[in-house]
Amino acid sequence: MPQIEVGEAYEATTSALQAATGQRLSLRRAIDGLEKTLTPAAAEGGETGAWLDSLGGALTHLDEVFAIHVQVTEGAGGLYDEIVENAPRMANRVKRFRREHADIGGAIQRGIAEAKVAGRDPGEVEALRDHAVRLLADLVRHRKRGLDLVYEAYHVDIGGES
Repeated sequence: MPQIEVGEAYEATTSALQAATGQRLSLRRAIDGLEKTLTPAAAEGGETGAWLDSLGGALTHLDEVFAIHVQVTEGAGGLYDEIVENAPRMANRVKRFRREHADIGGAIQRGIAEAKVAGRDPGEVEALRDHAVRLLADLVRHRKRGLDLVYEAYHVDIGGES
């Protein structure tokens, strides 16, 4: 695949870009599911045990979807390989995304583990909720930076709606 010069639009839609674009909607829906469990009504309106189960389920689903996101972007021949091949100047940004994936994946795993063992102690539950809110913010920022990365690499807007 030929390298793209700065400012040159990459017109062809590649399979790696298509896969990443298609997967964005699944990730957004999983993030939305996490956000719904964190609304005050969900967190305060019911029993703590039920809320912890709901949060654990949302995080487990997010973990599954995020693993697919990582595979689509980091896997052999995936989006990041293609970006570095076509725009080598972006290699350091891609490395940061790979580290960010590890950090976010670890935060998801910690949230799942904490939801399983959290008791009814209000302090423990509040700490878990704070962790999940930070995770949510990290995911939203990650998706935004991903849009920017793809736009800079391909001059294609894959859309904030997905």
